[in-house]
Amino acid sequence: MNAKRILKYLRQIAANNNRAWYLEHKAEYDAIRADFEQGVAQALERIVSFDPEVAHLQVKDCTYRFNRDTRFSPDKSPYKNHLGAYICAKGKKALRGGYYLHLEPGHCLVAVGNYWLPTNILTSCRNEMMGNTEAWLKCVESEAFLKYFADSGSTSMNESWDKPQGFGLEKLKTCPSGFPRDWPYVRYLRLKDYCAWHAVPDSFFEGDGWLDEMEEIFMAAKPMMDFMNAVIDDYE
Repeated sequence: MNAKRILKYLRQIAANNNRAWYLEHKAEYDAIRADFEQGVAQALERIVSFDPEVAHLQVKDCTYRFNRDTRFSPDKSPYKNHLGAYICAKGKKALRGGYYLHLEPGHCLVAVGNYWLPTNILTSCRNEMMGNTEAWLKCVESEAFLKYFADSGSTSMNESWDKPQGFGLEKLKTCPSGFPRDWPYVRYLRLKDYCAWHAVPDSFFEGDGWLDEMEEIFMAAKPMMDFMNAVIDDYE
C-alpha cells in the first residue's frame, strides 16, 4: 500500500474540500482508493489467518463512502479527510466488535472492539465482567494489552483518538446504577464502549511490514473483543 501517496491526497483534499477540486483530481482519487482497497485486502487476508470468523467478508464489506453525510452537521465539507476500514464478521453496522484501520495525515491508527452499545447490552457486559472477573482481567491487564492500549489511568469522561492509545472512548462519571461502587475494578464498569486504539506514525502502512505489526496489535486486543462479543452475539 502506497501510504505516502494516499496521505498526500488526503492532505490535499483537506485543503481543497469542494466538489470542483475533487472532480478535477478524480483520477488521483480513483488511484489512491484502489491502492487503499488493496491494502485492506491484505489486512483482511492476514486477519482471517487468526480470526476465521471474518473469512466471508470482501473488501467492499469493510470500506466506507468517501462522501460525508452533512445533513446534521454544521461542517458542510462534502468529503472526508481520511480513509477507514472496519473488518467485522457481522458487518460495519453491527454491534459486534471488529478491527479498524484508519489513514489520516497525522492521525493514523488501528483499533479493536466496538464504539457504541445500548444500555441493556452494556449491563450484560458489565455483569459478565463481574461474574468472570479473572477471565476479564486476563484480557485487559495482560502485558500485551497494556503495551498497546494502557491509558495511563485517565479519569476523563470522553477520550479522544488524538491520544497515543487508550481503552474506552466514553465513560460514565461514576459507577453505573445497580453495580457496587466498591468493586476493585469499577473503572471497567464505567466504560460505555470497548474500543481499544493505538496511534501509529504516518509511515506505519508503508511496504508490507505493517501487516506483522498490525497483527500483533490486533492479537493483543482480540481476547477482550472475544470476551465482549460472546455477550453481544446473544442480542444480534
